[in-house]
Amino acid sequence: MYTLIVILLMFVLPIISILVEIFLFKTASGIIPLIGKWFVFWAGGIRLFTAGLRQAITPQFTAEAIFGIKSSEALIIVQELGFANLSIGTLGIATIFKSAWVMPAVIAGGLFYGFASIRHLIKKEKNYLENVATISDLFIFIVMLAYFIGTIVQ
Repeated sequence: MYTLIVILLMFVLPIISILVEIFLFKTASGIIPLIGKWFVFWAGGIRLFTAGLRQAITPQFTAEAIFGIKSSEALIIVQELGFANLSIGTLGIATIFKSAWVMPAVIAGGLFYGFASIRHLIKKEKNYLENVATISDLFIFIVMLAYFIGTIVQ
């Protein structure tokens, strides 16, 4: 279930949203603004918000299933990670109502995904779920970095 949710929120729903806006609503704003709008909303907003809720309410999943930490001492740290994810996720969701907030959300979410990617990549032994997190975090970091650069260059 975790893998399906990650695939939907990080890849499928942003791409579908972009295609719907281009072909159904005939948006002519260009691909870069649409990438920012929809990847920030789904991956930086909904994904981080839902992950944050899960980490705040049931930190055992993240600690045990993703990071392989069985100690209950880590749960408070995972909950605080959840609060950070809720905060960044809220900003990402709010961008759908306030487009001027896309770049701040790209910076906050992109940095989070970038740092998380580095942390995942340097860890030698990863379980399946951490590999899913590694790939998806790195992908979203690259998308947000490309949006950042593409917006700055324009």
